[in-house]
Amino acid sequence: MTKCYIPNYPRPQFVRNNWIDLCGKWNFRFDDSKEGFEKGWFAGFEDKEILVPFTYETKMSGINVEEHHDCVWYSRSFDVEDISGDVLLHFEGSDYITTAWINGQRAGSHTGGYSRFSFSIGDYLKSGENTLTVRCEDNKDKRKPRGKQRWINNNFGCWYVQTTGIWKQVWLESVSPIRLENVKMTPDYDNSAVLLNYSLNNLSKDCAVEAVVSFNGEVVAQQTTYMNMVTKTTSIDLVSGNMEWDVQLWSPAQPNLYDIEFKVLDSGKVVDTVGSYFGLRKISIHGDKVLLNNTPIYQKLILDQGYWPDSALTPPSEDALVEDIDKIMKLGFNGLRKHQKTEDERFAYWCDVKGLLMWCEAPSYYTYDDLAVEQFTNEWISIVKQNYNHPSIVTWTPFNESWGVSRIKENKKQQDFTVGIYHITKAIDDMRPVITNDGWEHTCSDIITLHNYEQDAEKFKKVFEDEGKVLYEDPAMIDSRFTFADGWEYQGQPVIISEYGGIAIAGRGEGWGYGNRVADEKGLIERYVALTKAIFDLDYVCGFCYTQVSDVEQEVNGLLDPERNFKCDEAAICEANSLR
Repeated sequence: MTKCYIPNYPRPQFVRNNWIDLCGKWNFRFDDSKEGFEKGWFAGFEDKEILVPFTYETKMSGINVEEHHDCVWYSRSFDVEDISGDVLLHFEGSDYITTAWINGQRAGSHTGGYSRFSFSIGDYLKSGENTLTVRCEDNKDKRKPRGKQRWINNNFGCWYVQTTGIWKQVWLESVSPIRLENVKMTPDYDNSAVLLNYSLNNLSKDCAVEAVVSFNGEVVAQQTTYMNMVTKTTSIDLVSGNMEWDVQLWSPAQPNLYDIEFKVLDSGKVVDTVGSYFGLRKISIHGDKVLLNNTPIYQKLILDQGYWPDSALTPPSEDALVEDIDKIMKLGFNGLRKHQKTEDERFAYWCDVKGLLMWCEAPSYYTYDDLAVEQFTNEWISIVKQNYNHPSIVTWTPFNESWGVSRIKENKKQQDFTVGIYHITKAIDDMRPVITNDGWEHTCSDIITLHNYEQDAEKFKKVFEDEGKVLYEDPAMIDSRFTFADGWEYQGQPVIISEYGGIAIAGRGEGWGYGNRVADEKGLIERYVALTKAIFDLDYVCGFCYTQVSDVEQEVNGLLDPERNFKCDEAAICEANSLR
């Protein structure tokens, strides 16, 4: 754990001590006729009770109604004693249009379901009891990023019960009128340094930011940067004569993390203190290999959708996040692809701490038009910026299997959109690889990824054994999709089989897996070993991602059941993963 770690703190890379958790019991009301505005519900109300941050569709919310409701309201009271500075109201995730009122006064509105947002509410507060009211509107529109949320009344395929309204933590934070808004931390591996881009909300005549870097409690470097602008970039040298190897690197084998404390000084007085951390590591591509710290790394990933039976997309606790990570590592995987979801940021924190690689993926939309382009772009930028500082995140995946760009193979406009998102992502983050369309029909992409769910290992191997056909000629993937969109071709990039497997056991719950089910635990292990060995035998492939961690609703193809019990001997899977 890092020095700044606080259990259950929602934002582990930007920690202030003065905060209030607003999760717990709230008043709740459906508003199918959208009459709440006219009836003044924004001033507060009493009705049903819901346990935030669990959505009304889940058991843990206390409501457990799966039918779709377009509009919902929340209300609760909270006490504030000291309003000497400003107060920020943070939502870690709320789907899809969220509006908040404090004591009947509108504090702000936000559009998007998967990224954090905040409202400044100090001007609306009073000493003593205050009322917070929230309205969320979330329809079935396929043009907005919705990930695996269904848009019809029943589950189908691999789409599940929708997630409506508040689904991540809600909290208050007391802050100074002059404060850090953000610090973008970029590891400079080649120069044994860290680049810091400071962003202040405001500026005074004599303003500075002090940074103190430490490792295992010992100060490594200290620097004061005078702020004559609200944003400024600086670099801190991390080389220390007190360390055996000068610097401490981050990797899965040794997930070393530096602590860093920031202090904002106004005329020499400390007005804001933030605790954080970073890892010194480098992700790069050399020819057909992905490198970590200038050394090729074979990525052994597992697809992780982050669903729980009683709480859906919302983790039931921080311990549940840690349990998933520990079990993934116990199975012998060195990373995961977080699929169609921006996970609770505490998950990324524990991946940082434990050394588990992570691909960050956008939730898909499913109908392409100008509004879809705008909504996706805005939310993806927020997701990338929010998760930028985590050393465990090594790849960005904005598109999956042509979802939302269903005509990308031949449609120049849809191709251009994926290319645009690629370059926008690179403009924010030029150090991580970007996969434009995971699975098939790639445009510009730093890694070429392939999906195939053939269950017979010999047939699976034949699909991929001719590298030239796979990368230059024939469709190799499910649904007979081509590897590249029209006008695009292989440029020597690394190749990863980023979806395969999906093995289900006969008699283990209703639902589906890919292909015919195996008879028992022994059959699951044998098929897993055979399919994975077939990938290991492909010299041009430098990694894989197995589907998937756990069963999710009607999908019963996990290595764990929904309650996170292993379906087979985890040591056997671990041994198979260690063969390369």
